[in-house]
Amino acid sequence: MSQVAVPPVVALLGPTASGKSSLALGLAELLAGRGTPVEIVNADSMLVYRGMDIGTAKPGPDELARVPHHLVDVLDVTQNSSIALVQTMARQAIADCRARRVLPLVVGGSALYTRAVLDELEIPPTDPVVRARLEEELAEQGSPALHRRLAERDPRAADAILPGNGRRIVRALEVVELTGSFSATMPDGRFHIPGTVEIGLSLSREDLDRRIAERVDRMWHDGLVEEVRSLAGHGLRQGRTASRALGYRQVLQYLDGLIDEDRARTDTVVRTRRFARKQLMWYRRDPRIRWFGALAPQLAGQVAESLRLT
Repeated sequence: MSQVAVPPVVALLGPTASGKSSLALGLAELLAGRGTPVEIVNADSMLVYRGMDIGTAKPGPDELARVPHHLVDVLDVTQNSSIALVQTMARQAIADCRARRVLPLVVGGSALYTRAVLDELEIPPTDPVVRARLEEELAEQGSPALHRRLAERDPRAADAILPGNGRRIVRALEVVELTGSFSATMPDGRFHIPGTVEIGLSLSREDLDRRIAERVDRMWHDGLVEEVRSLAGHGLRQGRTASRALGYRQVLQYLDGLIDEDRARTDTVVRTRRFARKQLMWYRRDPRIRWFGALAPQLAGQVAESLRLT
């Protein structure tokens, strides 16, 4: 096989519960069997946390042993994950793979994080004073009020952020105050590494909703409540990023007596579905993505053939 034919980076994108992790393992092993060594680079902001296993659907020890993974279990739950941090670590991992003639297979989370890793994207400045003031306003007024303010000042940015995502709304408003526009700092469709290939997984809303409900059922069955209770004893509530992860936030509310367990479970399904639809909507806007049906048979083989690595 000619190394010239190998893309410099391949990325798997798609909504939550579309099967990206499973496809990544199958594709990596298939390509390795054809002479192209592959390592997986995580671009999900929550898989970086040690101990957050069940609620993030993190690959298990056996799966992690099958193919080398980067950016998995690298932070404690008390540490903050950010776009800038994931961008830096992921790009370092990609550069390391390429230096060793290994194909980096990036597996994405949210569109914003994967765009930060894959595209030309300069992380905007930050100001602790402005951030602190906006966080106080978030606590006093709630995220919907701040989201309405963002919609007035930068409609494109507001369209990209869910009204309930207070952390992202605060960051966007901070950038608007410092630079005049958050959307101006968003990706412009140019790859950081030319020649990158993006593979997208799509499925119907009905299938996506069903898979999300099944995933949440498995999480509860596998012990998500116990996992969150254990992590709470190791500072999860103090982790500004980790404590807001889907599922973890809802279980913390249940453990704190704010909602009952059925409500925590239902809210996790509803909010995950909303997040997944937003993901798919944003990815659909990117004309560079090669789309495949997430439930198609022999999917790894189809993707491998599309990469022309044989």
